[in-house]
Amino acid sequence: MARRNAFGGLMLKILLAAVIVGSLFQAPAAAAPVCSVFCDTRDPSLARQEKFPVADRIINGRRLVLHVSDVDAMAWGSIDDGVTGDSVWLDRSWDDGSSWDGLLGKASIPSTWTGTRTLMYNLADPANHRRGMIRACGDANAVNCTDWVYVNACDAACDKADPSTAVGDNQPVPATTLNGRQIALHIDNRGMAWGALSNGRAGDEVWLDRSWNEGASWPGGSSLGRIGVGAGATSTRTTLFATRDPKLLLYGGAVRACGRAVEGNNGSCTAWARPADNRAAAAADALIYDYNPDTAWWPSSWWNSAVSVTTVMDYQQRTGRTDYSWVIDRTFEVNKGVFPAGVKSSDAIEGNFVSRAIDDTEWWGIAWIQAYDLTHDPKYLAMAQTIADYVQGYWDTGTCGGGVWWDRERTYKNAVTIGLYVRMTAALHNRMPGDTTWLNRATTGWNWFVASGMVNSAGLVNDGLDASCHNNGGTVWTYNQGLAIGGALELWRATGNASQLAFAKRMADAAIASSTLSPNGVLTESCDAAGNCDDNQKQFKGVFMRYLLDLVKVDAGYRAYAQHQADTVWQADRDPLNHLGLHWSGPPTVRDWRTQASGLNALLN
Repeated sequence: MARRNAFGGLMLKILLAAVIVGSLFQAPAAAAPVCSVFCDTRDPSLARQEKFPVADRIINGRRLVLHVSDVDAMAWGSIDDGVTGDSVWLDRSWDDGSSWDGLLGKASIPSTWTGTRTLMYNLADPANHRRGMIRACGDANAVNCTDWVYVNACDAACDKADPSTAVGDNQPVPATTLNGRQIALHIDNRGMAWGALSNGRAGDEVWLDRSWNEGASWPGGSSLGRIGVGAGATSTRTTLFATRDPKLLLYGGAVRACGRAVEGNNGSCTAWARPADNRAAAAADALIYDYNPDTAWWPSSWWNSAVSVTTVMDYQQRTGRTDYSWVIDRTFEVNKGVFPAGVKSSDAIEGNFVSRAIDDTEWWGIAWIQAYDLTHDPKYLAMAQTIADYVQGYWDTGTCGGGVWWDRERTYKNAVTIGLYVRMTAALHNRMPGDTTWLNRATTGWNWFVASGMVNSAGLVNDGLDASCHNNGGTVWTYNQGLAIGGALELWRATGNASQLAFAKRMADAAIASSTLSPNGVLTESCDAAGNCDDNQKQFKGVFMRYLLDLVKVDAGYRAYAQHQADTVWQADRDPLNHLGLHWSGPPTVRDWRTQASGLNALLN
């Protein structure tokens, strides 16, 4: 009996050892591929950078290395000084290393070689709002792994920074109470967060939770900085934690402060909040949160994505920030191709951002002119010219004496299409030394628009022309008013014609004075009050603000109105996650990425 007990004990030890090894080097089911700027299994020879942020491991004389490209947000592993059959792979964890997708890209050293490497895998999954960590593992008659890379999130500072280094102190959401204790979330002026507990007793605890998906879940982000109140004390605070991780293309982190009282089994948390270092940055982070880096747009609106990426570029230009620069190139490179109807738009996209919707195509032309201004990369200006050449094919003097058709079927001549045309053609001229062609087209378009009758007696732009080529009395939309400002202003820069600048000011004055567009001094769409604006109309006010702020550069007298819009949307139509809504004067109603882009335009004053 004693021998059987000893044998049973030995078997138990073996089984326990197997469980421990299995927990360290498990081989789970194949993981779904992740796509960010690039998709998993990219060839390492295409890496744009190579870094070694964690120490190598030696396994029986073999060298195990983790390679990282921050530019690509990807990693790969290698094993060297080995023999045939030695292998290397990556593990990737989505929950701070508690579990992982293993054996990613596993490769074995082939005959006559002494080393091999894996393919590249993404460090994070921003499309699905997951923060990851990666390590390299190898098998050379023993298994070992490197440390995990990027355990801590880093932005203005890295996770676990000293609380004394906080710059400013803001409380974005109300504190919560628990048995007389107060638990508060604090954010400094850089977006670093900490939790604090006061009016407590020894043994009470406080911590942060961090979520990358707006509080829906927080794997790997629970109990950050957890700390207890010391003997004789009544308060404590956590260390600082980042709420953005630009290196991993994660910008929209949300945090909350939680605490536990020493007596009883209970706890309480504040609401979630998404901090940032200023209003525009907060709104920009929330907009980028909805950007899909895999498909390189904001699903699922084609022209709205053009306006949104233009807004992101406006933000970068005004602030000097560069951490979204990858979004510009990614959007350009992925979307310049061909897409069947129903993929990017209800219309087919035929390459070079062209479709049957002429105004949709023009929005992309405006976007790439802004990209050229920001980056000075000639490929963007060349694309804008390609787009403008296509649009020029729909200038037609046979109906209403001129103007650009709204669609390929030539059914309508309207304000948005001609407004975009004038702005785009004048902007091309202003960026092409020696040009006369685009200037002539811009001037011709401008003269036609002014004479078309679309501007009514109140100085407001109706939607378009009827079958008799008269003002159709259609809805006065804010974006048409804004494009009238923007087109006149850009042409004035080309010609110096004072009447064009005066026209831009007249359009702005009319909008500001209008009880329709500016009731109580707040920019308003006719559909705002009912909250039934469609996906297009949600973005109109932002277009107006873009061109009004362009006018502010020329005449600062319009700044007060612009500032009032920024203050109003921030104070009356924003939630703790910095979502900006449809109805700027409040109360908060509809919010999505389209209203977010529109509101961000207002904050760029």
